[in-house]
Amino acid sequence: MPHRSTVPGVWRRYPQRYRLVGSKCETCGTYYFPPRDVCPKCRTKTKMVEYEFSGKGTVESFTVVHTPPDNMEKQAPYVLAIIKLEEGPMLTAQVIDVDPKDVRIGMPVKPVFRKISEDGESGLISYGYKFTLDEKS
Repeated sequence: MPHRSTVPGVWRRYPQRYRLVGSKCETCGTYYFPPRDVCPKCRTKTKMVEYEFSGKGTVESFTVVHTPPDNMEKQAPYVLAIIKLEEGPMLTAQVIDVDPKDVRIGMPVKPVFRKISEDGESGLISYGYKFTLDEKS
């Protein structure tokens, strides 16, 4: 009997969706998120290794979303930010547990694992990382 992949099983195969896993070039020391097979900086293929980021970073830019897509209506207004990780890569993520008017560029943040969206009331629930204020920084 052929193996059937479940939707959650397929998503678990992507560690960057559940953990901040990217790659590091051992030749030039550059970090990437999401992971890369080839380093764009030095063009090496053989020295790319998996790397799990600490997740700590800072808000580089942000916007407050007042008119969300259909599956995020209950969360509006919410903050969508470009986060620069300590190791250098930047990513886009939601900033939560902070009043949107209190979010600032340079604000220290850390990752948390939360619900991202829900496909209808009885549909598939997607989980992943969001960011919140890192008060220890």
